[in-house]
Amino acid sequence: MYPVTPPRGIPAVRPAHPDRSGPIDRTRPVPRRDPIDRTGPVDRSGPVGGRGWGGPPGGGTPTWGTRRGPTVPYIPALDGLRALAVIAVIVYHANPSWLGGGFLGVEVFFVISGYLITLLLVAEHERSGTVSLGNFWRRRARRLLPALAVLMLGIILWSALFDPDRLGMLRGDVVSGLGYVANWFQVWTGSSYTSASAFAPLRHLWSLAVEEQFYVFWPVVMFAILRRVRPSGQPVVGLWFGGLALLVTAVNAVLFVPGRAIDPVETPSQYISLFGREVLRTDLIYLSTPTRMSGLLLGAGLAMLWRPWKLSRGRVVQATNTLDLVGVAGIAMLAFLASWVHMTRFVTDVGAVPVDFLYRGGLLVTGVATLTVIAAVTNPASLLGRYVLGNPVFVWIGTRSYGLYLYHWTVFQVFRTNAGNALTGREFVGCMLISGGLTELSYRFVEKPVRDGRAAEMLRGLRAAGGQSLAPLMVAGLVLLVPAWAVARMTTAEVIPDDITASLEANETTVPSTVPGATTTVDPAAKVDVFAIGDSVMLGAAKRLEAQGITVDARRDRQFFDALQSFNYLKARNSFGSAVVIHLGTNGPTSAEAIERVFEPLKEVPRVVVVNLQVPSTGDKGYIEANNALFAGLRDLYPNVRVLDWKKISAGRTTWFASDGFHLTSEGAAYYVDYVLRALNRPRPPIVFSTTTTTTEG
Repeated sequence: MYPVTPPRGIPAVRPAHPDRSGPIDRTRPVPRRDPIDRTGPVDRSGPVGGRGWGGPPGGGTPTWGTRRGPTVPYIPALDGLRALAVIAVIVYHANPSWLGGGFLGVEVFFVISGYLITLLLVAEHERSGTVSLGNFWRRRARRLLPALAVLMLGIILWSALFDPDRLGMLRGDVVSGLGYVANWFQVWTGSSYTSASAFAPLRHLWSLAVEEQFYVFWPVVMFAILRRVRPSGQPVVGLWFGGLALLVTAVNAVLFVPGRAIDPVETPSQYISLFGREVLRTDLIYLSTPTRMSGLLLGAGLAMLWRPWKLSRGRVVQATNTLDLVGVAGIAMLAFLASWVHMTRFVTDVGAVPVDFLYRGGLLVTGVATLTVIAAVTNPASLLGRYVLGNPVFVWIGTRSYGLYLYHWTVFQVFRTNAGNALTGREFVGCMLISGGLTELSYRFVEKPVRDGRAAEMLRGLRAAGGQSLAPLMVAGLVLLVPAWAVARMTTAEVIPDDITASLEANETTVPSTVPGATTTVDPAAKVDVFAIGDSVMLGAAKRLEAQGITVDARRDRQFFDALQSFNYLKARNSFGSAVVIHLGTNGPTSAEAIERVFEPLKEVPRVVVVNLQVPSTGDKGYIEANNALFAGLRDLYPNVRVLDWKKISAGRTTWFASDGFHLTSEGAAYYVDYVLRALNRPRPPIVFSTTTTTTEG
């Protein structure tokens, strides 16, 4: 039924273990119970592409089975594709300005997983007439859980030893991560994938949750389909899967609402009710399992149509050059998307808004481009697969891509402490050396031993030794004691907000609003002596400013142009007093036209103080310098304006800022107020922060 020898021109090499699905390929010795042809050496500890892989030096050529019934061949080029995907994701996580669409690498993983998982299930059904759900789920658990457990214990232990205040906030991430529901936890709690002001060492587990949920229900779906559909009808099922992917894309397009999101009150159209809770639409579309099924369905559809064990018998080999050109076009499209697509974009005087293309077909385009690459490299005669994606370096990275994905984000977070802080080139290299080392240690001493049975043998040996001596058990107990202590601390830890959130929430309780219809503590008919309007940076000093008699209207995510409404409201009621303080522009670019309109109502105010911006310009905040340049020219246009050079004043004052480099600490807020009072020519009290008192300077 199936050829014992491969077609002419295709190297005769032994088959690999059929389980090559999931986010990462893992090579391992074939267990004794696996009824696969054993021609050729079984040792795979040698270098990539060497004889230890069962193939000729150089790698890149798929292995083909000689047993009765189809087996899923090991295709090194798919590891190479995984390598490109994980590199793109890592670069994006390091600094979004380097590769704005690098996050699309996750969609590439989804397509590969959908293809290989479905291929495995089809091959098993053709060999045995059924699908063993228990065996499938056990293989998935052995592949994924060991490294995840190491990561979880590592971050819990690190937090318990070096940053215990994080333990309470970490608890929900750990529980949802272990339960593979991290994506739903993040949707429910509003922990947006793009949230910047947070220590989120496990945020990246959302994608593993999507895949694991797929691994749970998809074998059941395929079991039912394969029992009822004959092999001749399976290509039609594949087309139906493709149609479902189009349906998912259409639903996402309908759910998506363009525009800026602030909160459910100010921008209700950006939120949707989920079991009585208002959640952000973009979070639901990007993170939830049903809305991310398009890539998995596309891969599954291709598996029903494009099976490696049948390609060598058809005319596919004769079309190798054409297929390779299609694959190159697919890689070029993926590269273009990674460099062109962004999660959000900054609109002048509007702020950050989600990119429409991403939520209205961008993920589908990424999936289709990935399909073309898979179709090309699974051709047994593919030169693209053999010499490009199947090169030893890419294959080496691809076989470890699961570990790289797991560890890199957590290492980045431990280093920068804040999700929004972009890494410099030097910092990136240092973090990747650590991530690569952890990945290799995990791969060699955790993942492979669990999969090939060495870990189980070691445990049996410890139990046997324990019957003769208590020493091995005592050593094992001592090794586990410290992680157990860390986990116990986490389970009882108090939930403490991060420094930025705590500061802003403490100040928000006293900040009034000048927006018509909003609650305010200010009598609009009375004069407001000094009125200060700002964003979350000013919000961090709101209580201190109010203590000096300044009326503050500051809130998060405010744009520069938003001040116009407040100024018009106060001018219409003749409520302006002696001075106005403005600190805006942190959250997006502004324009000369917007500045002109905002300053029109302020022409008769005796003094207007504009505080310029001290914000790290790395990452996606390149507009900061442009805004500061516009502010610098205000004195020439408006004689009543004074620009407070906060950027110059605070340069190098790291203790003035929180972990993101621009929100204020207690010390920073004290000096901020002091310099605002100087610009207003107002008396300045002693600078007090925490328990330290410092006399004013100059």
